Amino acid sequence: MNPSDEKMWATLVHVGGALFGFLPALIGYLVLKDRGPFVRAHTATALNFQLTLLIAEVVGYVLMIVLIGFLVVPLVYVVRIVFSIIAAVKANKGEWYTYPVAISFVS
Repeated sequence: MNPSDEKMWATLVHVGGALFGFLPALIGYLVLKDRGPFVRAHTATALNFQLTLLIAEVVGYVLMIVLIGFLVVPLVYVVRIVFSIIAAVKANKGEWYTYPVAISFVS
Protein backbone atom coordinates (compact mmCIF):
# COMPACT_ATOMS: atom_id res chain seq x y z
CA MET A 1 0.00 0.00 0.00
CA ASN A 2 1.41 3.42 -0.85
CA PRO A 3 1.89 6.06 1.88
CA SER A 4 -1.08 8.19 0.86
CA ASP A 5 -3.41 5.18 1.07
CA GLU A 6 -1.98 4.29 4.46
CA LYS A 7 -2.64 7.83 5.69
CA MET A 8 -6.18 7.75 4.33
CA TRP A 9 -7.06 4.41 5.97
CA ALA A 10 -5.43 5.40 9.27
CA THR A 11 -7.46 8.62 9.26
CA LEU A 12 -10.68 6.79 8.46
CA VAL A 13 -10.15 4.30 11.29
CA HIS A 14 -9.81 7.12 13.80
CA VAL A 15 -12.82 9.03 12.44
CA GLY A 16 -14.84 5.82 12.44
CA GLY A 17 -13.91 5.31 16.08
CA ALA A 18 -15.24 8.75 16.94
CA LEU A 19 -18.54 7.95 15.26
CA PHE A 20 -19.09 4.23 15.80
CA GLY A 21 -16.89 3.12 18.72
CA PHE A 22 -14.61 0.10 18.49
CA LEU A 23 -16.01 -1.64 15.38
CA PRO A 24 -14.20 0.44 12.71
CA ALA A 25 -10.93 0.04 14.61
CA LEU A 26 -11.45 -3.72 14.93
CA ILE A 27 -12.35 -4.17 11.27
CA GLY A 28 -9.51 -1.88 10.20
CA TYR A 29 -7.02 -3.78 12.32
CA LEU A 30 -8.12 -7.19 11.04
CA VAL A 31 -8.17 -6.13 7.39
CA LEU A 32 -5.29 -3.62 7.18
CA LYS A 33 -2.71 -4.80 9.74
CA ASP A 34 -0.51 -6.43 7.09
CA ARG A 35 -0.69 -3.57 4.57
CA GLY A 36 2.02 -1.33 6.01
CA PRO A 37 3.68 -0.27 9.25
CA PHE A 38 1.95 3.12 9.44
CA VAL A 39 -1.58 1.81 9.03
CA ARG A 40 -0.84 -1.13 11.35
CA ALA A 41 0.37 1.18 14.12
CA HIS A 42 -2.62 3.49 13.78
CA THR A 43 -5.21 0.71 13.62
CA ALA A 44 -3.66 -1.05 16.65
CA THR A 45 -3.54 2.23 18.58
CA ALA A 46 -7.13 3.05 17.67
CA LEU A 47 -8.32 -0.44 18.64
CA ASN A 48 -6.54 -0.28 22.01
CA PHE A 49 -8.06 3.13 22.72
CA GLN A 50 -11.57 2.14 21.67
CA LEU A 51 -11.46 -1.06 23.75
CA THR A 52 -10.25 0.93 26.75
CA LEU A 53 -13.16 3.34 26.33
CA LEU A 54 -15.57 0.44 25.89
CA ILE A 55 -14.48 -0.87 29.29
CA ALA A 56 -14.84 2.60 30.81
CA GLU A 57 -18.28 2.93 29.27
CA VAL A 58 -19.46 -0.40 30.70
CA VAL A 59 -18.11 0.58 34.12
CA GLY A 60 -19.94 3.90 33.78
CA TYR A 61 -23.22 2.15 33.04
CA VAL A 62 -22.73 -0.10 36.07
CA LEU A 63 -21.92 2.94 38.21
CA MET A 64 -25.23 4.55 37.24
CA ILE A 65 -26.61 2.61 40.16
CA VAL A 66 -24.73 4.97 42.49
CA LEU A 67 -25.28 7.99 40.19
CA ILE A 68 -21.60 8.63 39.37
CA GLY A 69 -22.10 6.80 36.10
CA PHE A 70 -24.21 9.68 34.85
CA LEU A 71 -20.99 11.70 34.81
CA VAL A 72 -18.68 8.92 33.60
CA VAL A 73 -20.61 7.92 30.46
CA PRO A 74 -20.86 11.42 28.92
CA LEU A 75 -17.21 12.01 29.79
CA VAL A 76 -16.25 8.84 27.91
CA TYR A 77 -18.13 10.08 24.84
CA VAL A 78 -16.39 13.45 24.95
CA VAL A 79 -12.97 11.83 25.38
CA ARG A 80 -13.71 9.45 22.47
CA ILE A 81 -14.62 12.28 20.11
CA VAL A 82 -11.84 14.68 21.09
CA PHE A 83 -8.95 12.21 21.04
CA SER A 84 -10.19 10.43 17.91
CA ILE A 85 -10.25 13.74 16.05
CA ILE A 86 -6.74 14.58 17.27
CA ALA A 87 -5.53 11.15 16.15
CA ALA A 88 -7.24 11.51 12.76
CA VAL A 89 -5.55 14.86 12.16
CA LYS A 90 -2.16 13.40 13.09
CA ALA A 91 -2.72 10.38 10.82
CA ASN A 92 -3.75 12.64 7.95
CA LYS A 93 -0.51 14.60 8.37
CA GLY A 94 1.45 11.34 8.27
CA GLU A 95 2.52 11.59 11.91
CA TRP A 96 2.65 8.72 14.40
CA TYR A 97 0.23 9.05 17.31
CA THR A 98 -0.37 7.25 20.58
CA TYR A 99 -3.46 7.93 22.65
CA PRO A 100 -2.58 9.25 26.12
CA VAL A 101 -4.90 6.83 27.95
CA ALA A 102 -5.11 3.36 26.47
CA ILE A 103 -4.54 -0.16 27.69
CA SER A 104 -2.40 -2.13 25.25
CA PHE A 105 -4.47 -5.13 24.14
CA VAL A 106 -2.97 -5.54 20.66
CA SER A 107 0.30 -4.36 19.19
